[in-house]
Amino acid sequence: MPSYLSPGVYVEEVQTGARPIEGVGTAVAAFVGFAEDGPFHRPTLVTNWNQYVQSFGGFTEHSYLAHAVYGFFANGGGSAYVVRVGGQSTDGVLSGRRKAGESVRLGGLRITARPEARSDLTVEVADAEGENPPEDRFRLVVSQDGKVVETHDVSTRKNIKSYVVTQVSERSRLIEVTEQAGATLAKPDKQSVTVPAAGDAPATVDAQEYVGDLAERTGFGGLEAIDEVTMVAVPDLMSAFQRGLIDAEGVKTVQLAAISHCEQMGDRVAILDAPPQLSAQRARDWRMDEAGFDSNYATVYYPWVKVFDPPTGGNIFVPPSGHVAGIWARSDTERGVHKAPANEVVRGAVDLEVSLSKGEQDLLNPIGVNCLRSFAGRGVRVWGARTLSSDPAWRYLNVRRLFNFLEESILVGTQWVVFEPNDDRLWSSIRRNISAFLHEQWRRGSLFGRTAEEAFYVKCDRENNPQGSIDLGQVVCEIGVAPVKPAEFVIFRLAQFSDSTSLISE
Repeated sequence: MPSYLSPGVYVEEVQTGARPIEGVGTAVAAFVGFAEDGPFHRPTLVTNWNQYVQSFGGFTEHSYLAHAVYGFFANGGGSAYVVRVGGQSTDGVLSGRRKAGESVRLGGLRITARPEARSDLTVEVADAEGENPPEDRFRLVVSQDGKVVETHDVSTRKNIKSYVVTQVSERSRLIEVTEQAGATLAKPDKQSVTVPAAGDAPATVDAQEYVGDLAERTGFGGLEAIDEVTMVAVPDLMSAFQRGLIDAEGVKTVQLAAISHCEQMGDRVAILDAPPQLSAQRARDWRMDEAGFDSNYATVYYPWVKVFDPPTGGNIFVPPSGHVAGIWARSDTERGVHKAPANEVVRGAVDLEVSLSKGEQDLLNPIGVNCLRSFAGRGVRVWGARTLSSDPAWRYLNVRRLFNFLEESILVGTQWVVFEPNDDRLWSSIRRNISAFLHEQWRRGSLFGRTAEEAFYVKCDRENNPQGSIDLGQVVCEIGVAPVKPAEFVIFRLAQFSDSTSLISE
């Protein structure tokens, strides 16, 4: 209390005891996969597609990460962390090398080694010769084994003899230059890039790259330091398996690591992809025999979706996890985390790899495989919202994500409690603040019950805080909520009705 030593009027600010709890975000995704550019292993935040292109490049062949991120933003996603893997060399050093023969980004250009290049090349952007050269002019200096082997004076202006694509195509024996799809063609900044030779063999991808390390902020370990993440997807895991960069045991190890990460953090859910080219029966066998996961912090979606692929100019099948993550975000924004993210249109999906019938989904839905279905006149939709848990209490995805949201919101919103006097006034404040938060969630339809008393309760008093707990410095608050579960099976019972009363009266 302040001391008053002279007559006067004094104004004091006092705490009312009300500390509102704000709901945390629920729509931040994390993607782990292959990219053509960008930092290896460390999580990088992107908030739109253009930001991803600037940091990691665009679409590339044999990689699904870009398609997943694009599908995420197209379907309503707002923020995502991207972890690039695939840079581990055989001696354990992060080499940063790409798969042999793949192109390297240089501003708005793509540089690829020709078959004649038997070792790695270095391509440097230098200033054009002469005084005050035009803004579009620059020089490409190609080196091999430490020696300059080619020099090209080029321009970014089209329809002239020195246009970079035409000039290099006609005169270079070692490199090819193309325009970067979707990028603005401009003079590149002065820099050097390493272009892998076409004769190199692709490296393998170790499961440990995905698992990562918290201290080094790599892989799943690096995501532990980011509280905002609420969903984790590994879209390129099946790509690595298709290309022989990882074996079946490694695939299962990575999926288990993703689930373990989500369970350990307790505030996020893994979105797993089923392998490609599976029939409904084969997908059931895969789920029961090969991927016998049992976790309420994981989901799996099937089948793959057909989307447009800019590098090839045609359509390809990609894993659905990125699009699904965007749908989760969209559903959270439009309806709330309590709403099951299903019966939603998959934006950007041209078709599905497998057209499922109701009977085929009857095999998959009870074992937690969330199906994507195509309906005449209604497009491609997510038609399932279950976790991979065998516990009926955690069967539904929206229940798991609602509890994640409530737990994290209450955890963040009650940090002020630490070191407060442990007495009846503190317990009353805790009850009041948490009850106000849950009452607001009930009003929004997140909790089941005709009244707030039916929807939740908050108990923090002398009964669950005896003297022994107080002496240990503990405050125990018991909270019970009734979550809203989805109307997964809608049943209408119809019967013939005969107005026998009117017949008798006649």
